[in-house]
Amino acid sequence: MTGTGEDAYDVAVIGYGPTGVTAANLLGAAGLKVVVLERDAEIYSRARAISTDEEVLRIWQRTGLAERLKQDMLPDRPLDFVDARGRAFISARPTPRGHGHPPQMFLYQPALEQILRDGVDRYPEVEVLLRHECVRLRQEADGVELTVVGTADDAVRRLRAKYVVAADGGSSLTRAQLNVGYEGRTYEDRWVVVDTRMIEPWPDHDRLRFRCDPARPAVDCPTPLGHHRWEFPILPGDDETYLTTDDAIHSMVARYGIGPDQIEILRATVYSHHVRFAARFRVGRVFLAGDAAHAMPPWIGQGMAAGVRDVANLCWKLEAVLRGELPESVLDSYEAERKPHVKEVTARAVFVGRVITERRPAVTRLRDLLLPALNRVPGFGDWLQGSNWIPAAHYAEGLQARPRAKASGHQLPQPRVTAPDGTRARLDDVLDGRWLLLHRGRLTPQPAWDRSGVPSLTVLPAGSLPAEGAVVDDEGVLLPWLTEHRAAALALRPDAYVYAAAPAGAQLPPPPTGFTLQGAS
Repeated sequence: MTGTGEDAYDVAVIGYGPTGVTAANLLGAAGLKVVVLERDAEIYSRARAISTDEEVLRIWQRTGLAERLKQDMLPDRPLDFVDARGRAFISARPTPRGHGHPPQMFLYQPALEQILRDGVDRYPEVEVLLRHECVRLRQEADGVELTVVGTADDAVRRLRAKYVVAADGGSSLTRAQLNVGYEGRTYEDRWVVVDTRMIEPWPDHDRLRFRCDPARPAVDCPTPLGHHRWEFPILPGDDETYLTTDDAIHSMVARYGIGPDQIEILRATVYSHHVRFAARFRVGRVFLAGDAAHAMPPWIGQGMAAGVRDVANLCWKLEAVLRGELPESVLDSYEAERKPHVKEVTARAVFVGRVITERRPAVTRLRDLLLPALNRVPGFGDWLQGSNWIPAAHYAEGLQARPRAKASGHQLPQPRVTAPDGTRARLDDVLDGRWLLLHRGRLTPQPAWDRSGVPSLTVLPAGSLPAEGAVVDDEGVLLPWLTEHRAAALALRPDAYVYAAAPAGAQLPPPPTGFTLQGAS
């Protein structure tokens, strides 16, 4: 992308993986002047992340790229935990949570990143500097000076940005420069991660299987675009170098009936699993995101998703502060909202990993007897996947009105609705990433919100005619949700999380201190 010739930016994004490129799309769509710094020349060729979920697709919907991304994904594949004999002791299918997209999507990360990078090209105010590394940060009262070195020619360049989003990975140089601790542990087991291309598909190649064999556990995972992924632990006594060879890999997959004529081995890499959290996600005007802020084991496929959630939470707040709509103090809510959820998801990933990798024979025998019995209980598998597999984000602290209501900190579901102009659309496309009052019935006067110029939408029941200032709840989702959460009116943030709620006849708590909606009289 061609640069602007100026070296002052609203936001600098360090790192151009899934977290950084999502931030670049969100900030570019907001019309902010952004520079992206990435030390590598090309997209990393190895497929690291292999799945994502409906909430992340909802975030990418805000970038206008969700439908294109889904074309290269595999939706809603079955999930099996299988024992040493290949018998499933837990089976489940992902259950939707109401975000308007398939609940689980398998992906091929290099292809996904290319689409996201192509999306950034839509924004002339976003300058992407590949083969450039930020080697020094100096914070000042009104911004950050970045010393940048070109990795191709060692040329030094100094840039200025009002804020910095550091998405430069688990070995983040930015985090080290800020002297922020990265606390946690690294697991002793190392794993061989194998990416293959399918030459001849085999039965049930599109099922995700956690092979819980105490002799050698494995992850057997479908990926789109004709690829397939395996992960195997390196056991005591193994030759790590040998396990990455084609001979060793063919030997390990042969136990599942996969012959050398059915797959082409693209690459095999050895990785360790980490559980780590940055001591702080914010240092002045610099924010850590993605693996720079936290690392988790891969068992529930949430490492990449957590980084995307980070920047979705952060970028709209940066935009609001830069436009003078909210005070800078709201940026402290980024860590307050994201860190508890990341910790909860990480704990869940650790638990699932223990189920998969357990190697003590007595424990695995008990597991293989007990869990099939539980799985025969109607709905247990769906409960495991839908309710406990990936914890839903819910913000107990952060940018929430006081007093809190039952709906506070929850994200509104996203059904398809009939918009005021009579067209059918996903709800977020109607909400349009703005502060908004959403209500059922006649809205009690809300003078504090009216003075701020915040618009409102009425929710009409299914079957109603389109109307100005209203959405029709065609799928019967929004009105029951409001009833369940004892709310007649909501004040929604631009990310569709509930800032405030009130029952019928009551006034909402006022907008945040210092809130001034751009363009409002």
